[in-house]
Amino acid sequence: MLAQTAARLRDAVDWEKVIVVTSSEHAELARKHLPRLPPENLLSEPLGRNTAACVAWAAIEIGRREPDSVQAVLPSDHVIAPAKEFRKTLLAAAEEASESGALLTFGIRPTSPATGYGWIEAGPAVAQRRGMPVLRVERFVEKPDRPRAEAFLASGHHLWNSGMFVWRTESILQSLREHAGQLHERLRRALDEGTIETAYADLPSISIDVAVLEKAGHVRVVPVDFTWSDVGSWNALPGSLPVDDAGNCAAGGALLLAEASTGCVAWGKKGELTALLGVHDLVVVHAGKVTLVCPRDRAEDVRRLVARLDRDAPSFR
Repeated sequence: MLAQTAARLRDAVDWEKVIVVTSSEHAELARKHLPRLPPENLLSEPLGRNTAACVAWAAIEIGRREPDSVQAVLPSDHVIAPAKEFRKTLLAAAEEASESGALLTFGIRPTSPATGYGWIEAGPAVAQRRGMPVLRVERFVEKPDRPRAEAFLASGHHLWNSGMFVWRTESILQSLREHAGQLHERLRRALDEGTIETAYADLPSISIDVAVLEKAGHVRVVPVDFTWSDVGSWNALPGSLPVDDAGNCAAGGALLLAEASTGCVAWGKKGELTALLGVHDLVVVHAGKVTLVCPRDRAEDVRRLVARLDRDAPSFR
């Protein structure tokens, strides 16, 4: 998926201007799958600190190389098609960012009351680029509960926040200084002093949305027309992987034996067998010593179980 993300930039961004931020444990894999990536364009995080830190590091680095530039932030866990439509949207957003100085995000037209995504309340159109509307962002709502998500879906004025962003380098750096000043200054100083390894431990774990976008006043959204999935939930896998005639999907290398069962997702390691009998629309995940079973329409609520495990961990040992 990392290689596919880079390939989608063909004819829009030159290879020498692609920068990858990844964890230190994945750095060699990134080099392997992106052999054309210049060595100095791989930024290796010693610790995961959510997206504000990695966006800020890349922005500072790009600012030192090309301060008068426009940059795009593109997560590598997205399935997008067709690439041509994506590039059109990317270039439209780049034009708007370059001329207006606004912070741009891509908005996904919602198809369900998803509680695992951030939502954007979109305002009126403020511009049009390459035949695509650019809308004012009224507010961000991070992972609403189901009743609110259902209300957002029904309103017709809300979009899913894709987590893809486009902005002028000077605009994001100024926004970081204004809204996340301590994080920006710690990173800038660490890069000057060569102490990035130790500095990361003191950085807050916060998303760029919460750190900057929710506070900034000059934020706009481009609704996209390409097909998108962030494969961020079990329920998203059937849209990206093969399914059988009954709509069942096996992932992770698992074998699936399904009898009188439809619309299920099973994940396990290679060679592991999941057998289903007379069940419908379930997610069944076996990983290590843990097995998760839940309805597909509740898959995004798995974070509630994670929170309980974090709180009550000794009880489950």
